[in-house]
Amino acid sequence: MTKIHVAIAILYRDGKFLCQLRDDIPNIRYPGCWALFGGHLEPGETAEAALLRELSEEIAWVPANVSFFCCDVEGDVVRHVFHSQLSADVKDLVLHEGWDMKLLTAEDIRAGKCYSQKSGDVRPFGIPHQRILLNFIESI
Repeated sequence: MTKIHVAIAILYRDGKFLCQLRDDIPNIRYPGCWALFGGHLEPGETAEAALLRELSEEIAWVPANVSFFCCDVEGDVVRHVFHSQLSADVKDLVLHEGWDMKLLTAEDIRAGKCYSQKSGDVRPFGIPHQRILLNFIESI
């Protein structure tokens, strides 16, 4: 089985975590679910370079530096997980990909769901994204 490599970011500010509500498109993984920002590695690209490119494309912001957290393997997907302080204010970020974005609390993440103003309802977390965030919260 060919593995799909993606790089994702745990971005935190004031004890909360920036999450993306994924587009509600049936052919993507975890459609309409809360997840972490990031995306696929291009051929020859390092995970860190891919992460910075994806953040620039998705929210028009990149951190000054990122730290590696873990590799999470689920079936055919290898998630290279990095973390960084979110120095920008959420209102200054520009959402170019996804339905919504929001700073979520540890309680939201533990509950596995959160309300979205844009969708107008409570949306679930993507299972691996929730697991990764809970592991990160435990580690800090």
